[in-house]
Amino acid sequence: MASILDEYEDSLSRSTVLQPGCPSVGIPHSGYVNAQLEKEAPIFTKQRIDFTPSERITSLVVSCNQLCMSLGKDTLLRIDLGKANEPNHMELGRKDDAKVHKMFLDPTGSHLLIALSSTEVLYVNRNGQKVRPLARWKGQLVESVGWNKALGTESSTGPILVGTAQGQIFEAELSASEGGLFGPAPDLYFRPLYVLNEEGGPAPVCSLEAERGPEGRGFVIATTRQRLFQFIGRVAEGAEAQGFSGLFAAYADHPPPFREFPSSLGYSELAFYTPKLRSAPRAFAWMMGDGVLYGSLDCGRPDSLLNRVEAVCTLTGQVVLRDHFLEKFGPLKHMVKDSSTGHLWAHTERAVFRYHVQREARDVWRTYLDMNRFDLAKEYCRERPDCLDTVLAREADFCFRQRRYLESARCYALTQSYFEEIALKFLEARQEEALAEFLQRKLASLKPAERTQATLLTAWLTELYLSRLGALQGDPDALNLYRETRERFRSFLSSPRHKEWLFASRASIHELLASHGDTEHMVYFAVIMQDYERVVAYHCQHEAYEEALAVLARHRDPQLFYKFSPILIRHIPRQLVDAWIEMGSRLDARQLIPALVNYSQGGEAQQVSQAIRYMEFCVNVLGETEQAIHNYLLSLYARGQPASLLAYLEQAGASPHRVHYDLKYALRLCAEHGHHRACVHVYKVLELYEEAVDLALQVDVDLAKQCADLPEEDEELRKKLWLKIARHVVQEEEDVQTAMACLASCPLLKIEDVLPFFPDFVTIDHFKEAICSSLKAYNHHIQELQREMEEATASAQRIRRDLQELRGRYGTVEPQDKCATCDFPLLNRPFYLFLCGHMFHADCLLQAVRPGLPAYKQARLEELQRKLGAAPPPAKGSARAKEAEGGTAAGGPSREQLKADLDELVAAECVYCGELMIRSIDRPFIDPQRYEEEHLSWL
Repeated sequence: MASILDEYEDSLSRSTVLQPGCPSVGIPHSGYVNAQLEKEAPIFTKQRIDFTPSERITSLVVSCNQLCMSLGKDTLLRIDLGKANEPNHMELGRKDDAKVHKMFLDPTGSHLLIALSSTEVLYVNRNGQKVRPLARWKGQLVESVGWNKALGTESSTGPILVGTAQGQIFEAELSASEGGLFGPAPDLYFRPLYVLNEEGGPAPVCSLEAERGPEGRGFVIATTRQRLFQFIGRVAEGAEAQGFSGLFAAYADHPPPFREFPSSLGYSELAFYTPKLRSAPRAFAWMMGDGVLYGSLDCGRPDSLLNRVEAVCTLTGQVVLRDHFLEKFGPLKHMVKDSSTGHLWAHTERAVFRYHVQREARDVWRTYLDMNRFDLAKEYCRERPDCLDTVLAREADFCFRQRRYLESARCYALTQSYFEEIALKFLEARQEEALAEFLQRKLASLKPAERTQATLLTAWLTELYLSRLGALQGDPDALNLYRETRERFRSFLSSPRHKEWLFASRASIHELLASHGDTEHMVYFAVIMQDYERVVAYHCQHEAYEEALAVLARHRDPQLFYKFSPILIRHIPRQLVDAWIEMGSRLDARQLIPALVNYSQGGEAQQVSQAIRYMEFCVNVLGETEQAIHNYLLSLYARGQPASLLAYLEQAGASPHRVHYDLKYALRLCAEHGHHRACVHVYKVLELYEEAVDLALQVDVDLAKQCADLPEEDEELRKKLWLKIARHVVQEEEDVQTAMACLASCPLLKIEDVLPFFPDFVTIDHFKEAICSSLKAYNHHIQELQREMEEATASAQRIRRDLQELRGRYGTVEPQDKCATCDFPLLNRPFYLFLCGHMFHADCLLQAVRPGLPAYKQARLEELQRKLGAAPPPAKGSARAKEAEGGTAAGGPSREQLKADLDELVAAECVYCGELMIRSIDRPFIDPQRYEEEHLSWL
């Protein structure tokens, strides 16, 4: 037996085939049942179908959930197992004595062939109700059919193979179309291909199986009573329509390879195990006279010729099922398997049985385990954790005995074995590397809640690696091993799988690293854990300040800058300030001031300049407004760069509300360091102009003049300041010309103001021009006053004439006149009449005038209204009324006086023509507070 059978035997692990007859049957099984591990139903259980045939069952086939059986000689029963309560009976319509010889049903359950003992063949389609004879097949007693699983459909079988009792193999094709009386016949063609022979000549073709193999190869396996033939050939792409003629043509000149067994049952039967419909078969079993050939061509000798079914495990050869059929059901006729459901069907002459196969591979893992084939054992118990743990533990023990310690550690880590026992095994064997592997894998399998275990494992692993590195370090012969161990240790420290646990245990790991003095890995681990504080501290301790700054600059953590800047600025000030500037607004300059203060206390120019450089960056570039920063910059300027101090103060401005430094602090600082011009500027900002002028006179008279002109709105103060300047010039500098210049610079000063400052011996010649100018100014002023008096007298006379004219003016109110505000008749209520012609009710005018009055006038208006309301009304014709008109008993204003005051507030001018209307020109028509309400009312 060459290629095909061997290839399939090598690629298959088990099959499910049940066959009747006396020899044992190849039923692959997954091992044996261990009742201690599982208490389950047996793999094979037989169930009798609740069905009693009306006649003897002569043949039964099933495929794709379609079951067909022949009853007696003329009845066909078809059952769709999905609708088992709707059986279909058909009559074959035979009037002769022909009996059903065999039936064949294709894998799709659509095409049924009925071979009769009269060498006729009938065809029935699943969707049809008509039995159709195949004319081209007449004269052939069909023994077997090889269906085309690749091209077969519900409407067509595609090219198929037919084996006859005369040893001939035919190729045929059937179509399910029914074209009426003159329509095409179902058998499209029927042509011979080959003849199978045994020693005595042609032999019946008992079984036929056609398959498409890998790499475009096709093969056919045909059996006679004693021989199993193989036909193998390559099928070109797209050549399926040519059928099998090309494959058989290759054996026209020489016979195909075959395997022959001497004994004969008078027949043989071949079955393929196919897991799924249209998939490649995985195993085969051939039952012939010598027994059953399955899988690896292993033969079994028959024990008896009893009517039974046996299931045999292909892995161990153990019989796992021996099922006997009672004589009352008649002899066992046939067994078939439904590939789509996996059920096995068997029938006798009087009964039908179905075998359920439940988890056939349940114990295959144990068989492979006993064979030390651990990979296959794990494959078959992957969904059974208890069994998988047993396999892994056995594999781990096996590898440990074989001294494959690393593999053993990996397996032990996956088991539920006691942790302490496994660790002790590796310790006793002095296998630290395997122990580390075991610990690492256990660590990776821990759950987030198992923090204590994770801490212990990480500490133990770290200790193992450090001890190993310490033992190898310094040994020149173990340099490569040292490097490998170091790389493994670093891989452990940087492993993403262990990051969570390493981070949680970082304190203990650092302690271990420190106890071993391994500073290199201490820094490495700190970087991995992003514990940059520890890294920077390490570099600073070892005076590697530039490396420390590089770490700070790379990770840009402000808190680390705040912590280590006091150390770094003493050693690398320029580089540190550059890093600060690079960080920009990420740093809070206030928190860096302590480092700058400690650094600049030495007073050296370089120290102060670096501090000033950063402070200027904060103020000028970052726009810092914090008072502490500006105050510190002022102190730096005062100590180190006096020339920049005044420029900074002037740039900050002269408004006390806009400067960002403390004015009092700046004044004290400038005074302590003797920077008088800066002090003068601060005095000016504080609006302490007298102090500014006094100090400026000690520096520069021109500076004092600038300060004296600053209080522009307070002429008295300006005059006082200029007098200070004049006194200083006269008394301190004794410069009469300069004093006169001061007199000319300030128009507020007169000659008589400065004369008291001059000494008695000064001659009048120095003041001649000033005195003359002063006299001229007085004369001009007197003339101006006289002119103004004359204009005032003329104006008073005009006013008196206007008053006389107004006393005689009057207005006429008609009955139909109306109020200009409410548009109601005017005479209904008290009213006001203005010279412009506008007329208003008194209350309407009050409401119109009130919003335009200042707050104090509104308060006065309310007070007058309240007093008028409280005053008693006048009584006509009584003496007391006349007395009331003159004043109240308590001396308060009279009612008439109150009304006059009210009229003066309300009716001084027309609300429409007077100044009130002019002032309201920029007032919106709708009150902003009522705008939304008004807006919504218009929607």
